[in-house]
Amino acid sequence: MTALVIAEHDNASLKSATFNIVKAAAEISMFTNGQVHVLVLGHHAKGVAQAAAQITGVSKVIYVDGEQFTYGLAENVAAQVLAIASGYSHILFPATASGKNIVPRVAALLDVGQISDITRVIAVDTFERPIYAGNAIATVQITDAIKVMTVRTTGFDAAPSTGGTASIETQTGVADSGKSAFLGSEIAKSDRPELTAAKIIVSGGRALGSSEKFHEVLKPLADKLGAALGASRAAVDAGYAPNDWQVGQTGKIVAPQLYVAIGISGAIQHLAGMKDSKVIVAINKDPEAPIFSVANYGLEADLFTAVPELVAAL
Repeated sequence: MTALVIAEHDNASLKSATFNIVKAAAEISMFTNGQVHVLVLGHHAKGVAQAAAQITGVSKVIYVDGEQFTYGLAENVAAQVLAIASGYSHILFPATASGKNIVPRVAALLDVGQISDITRVIAVDTFERPIYAGNAIATVQITDAIKVMTVRTTGFDAAPSTGGTASIETQTGVADSGKSAFLGSEIAKSDRPELTAAKIIVSGGRALGSSEKFHEVLKPLADKLGAALGASRAAVDAGYAPNDWQVGQTGKIVAPQLYVAIGISGAIQHLAGMKDSKVIVAINKDPEAPIFSVANYGLEADLFTAVPELVAAL
């Protein structure tokens, strides 16, 4: 049995999620002594394919170059995956916005079930995935010949980016479906680490009171720690922070080495997105705040006093 990992990249470099998906695929292959292949779809992205070939555990990289794959349009990517799917027992996508957009199309076209957000491999056909906003773990067995799934990246360590010696096979891509077109994008630029890849995250909630206070209180601490900035859904809905900072079930799933939750009560929706963090520090003046139930360290204090004092101490 061979597992196929769909690489996520920007035509210049691999996204960090790809390394976690390779690790999940490697765990699957251990049950069958199978192989892990990586599919790189892009335009002028040979460097990405070469980087994928160096990942430990990868046996072969399939590189398909075409202008129709420049922006990862779901219709074109799904058609290309379908074209080679018969040679694989497992097809793995990252549980990112891109992966979640493509994988249902692949599963439907193959007429198989889809497994979402796997966090553990139990057997070649059996996996664990969170349900009820992460408050329970379901064990799912699937009997389809081709198993199509998304992988929650926080559930698996990243495979080493070097040490591999995979071969690169270049294939001809399917034609542009013509069903969609890329019109443009607005990319937020920041000197801070990307939220889902950051080792330290400073996150704020509605208790900060305003957008001005949100930035005034949190940015100095994030600067001291070299951290990414995050926010609860309540803070985003109130306009304190942009949508791409939202951490939670309907935002981004993160698992940094250190997560500092400031003025966040800890609703189930938010906990689902960050409770796998290695160390959680909570600052909240409400002693009954649910965030304290998952925090490794909790400080019951007024954040407007405690955070500046913490910054000064650092």
